[in-house]
Amino acid sequence: MTRHSSRSTRYPQKAFTLLALAASLGLATAVTAGSLADSAPLMSVTDGLLDPSRPDDLGLERAPGTETATIFRPGPDDDRFAHGVVLMPFKGRLYAQWQSSVKDEDGADTHVVFAHSDDALEWSAPQPLAATMDAGIRTSGGWWTDGETLVAYINQWPDQADGPVQGVTMFRSSTDGEDWTELAPVTDHQGNAVAGVFEQDPRALPGGRILSAFHEQPGLLVAPWYTDDPLGTSGWTRSKIQRLDHDDPTISREIEPSWFLRPDGAVVMIFRDQAGTFRKLASVSTDNGETWSTPALTTVPDSRTKQSAGNLPDGTVFLAGNPVENKARFPLALLLSDDGQVFDRAWLLRAGGDDMQPLRYEGKYKRPSYSYPKSVVWGDHLYVAYATNKEDVEFTRVPLEALGD
Repeated sequence: MTRHSSRSTRYPQKAFTLLALAASLGLATAVTAGSLADSAPLMSVTDGLLDPSRPDDLGLERAPGTETATIFRPGPDDDRFAHGVVLMPFKGRLYAQWQSSVKDEDGADTHVVFAHSDDALEWSAPQPLAATMDAGIRTSGGWWTDGETLVAYINQWPDQADGPVQGVTMFRSSTDGEDWTELAPVTDHQGNAVAGVFEQDPRALPGGRILSAFHEQPGLLVAPWYTDDPLGTSGWTRSKIQRLDHDDPTISREIEPSWFLRPDGAVVMIFRDQAGTFRKLASVSTDNGETWSTPALTTVPDSRTKQSAGNLPDGTVFLAGNPVENKARFPLALLLSDDGQVFDRAWLLRAGGDDMQPLRYEGKYKRPSYSYPKSVVWGDHLYVAYATNKEDVEFTRVPLEALGD
């Protein structure tokens, strides 16, 4: 979801023993709006873990075995704008999806492309996934798979002369990653097209329920949604949540969320805060995503951008993003926590300064950055994908064994 800027990823989860214990003790009940917001912050970072006096790297080091690779690097005759990179493993290949345009963010030619790789190092050329619209644009909505079918979500934004920016979510699917169905709308539990654009981070709870969020009409008003449809293309149901007040009625204060599981069985959804606090917002559900606490301000720094959260196979919680209290989208870092509340370990993924290649082509909203990271576990690595300077499609991967205690 990117269009707010121009107008103002799933991996298999292991069932955790503590989650089953929480359910058996009757903890899967709704969290009331004030039950958590008035206590200690839902999430915090250990004092001294991040050093803001070192803006290029926050004083962090890379985990052993960390590698960065380029999926697509445009030349002067290629599309030179890329954004919203999302990865998905499918039948032994790794797929990458992103939105693409010749020069500008959300330019009239914006469309969605994908590439694939057998080893994550050698990539195919970008291939069209959703063409440019006659009136409007299409942006990347992420992936889903049940193992047999790969689903590509496409956010479709009709050209509107006035009124708030808003769109709908479409999808295409494939059983071989080459031949795709025609675009069709993602539908709710009543069979109606969902009136909103999809966040790029659908993942499954241990019981199989798929959880993500839509930015709903009118405008971009975020809410968690869930479905029990294994393909993630129908049956979506809106969760109950009371959003925070915001001075712009066309966009919620909470946008662009991601989520993780705590070992006590709670689901925590984190948000970018449009109020400019440069801290993450967080909301909690203890009933498999059906109801959520009112989002509360955490003490975790955030550059007011999209982030990625999740769990490693051993249950460790991670946050990938730009943990700085300003608009700089660097460095790119990985925060880790055992309990999902105190993040006491961190690794550098990409630094500013000499580690960042120069911006080569000018374009609207382009600047030095590692933008909109999204993550996935494939094999024995955690992959974090992003667009460097909104033009180079890249990822950084870290061996899972390097992320242990």
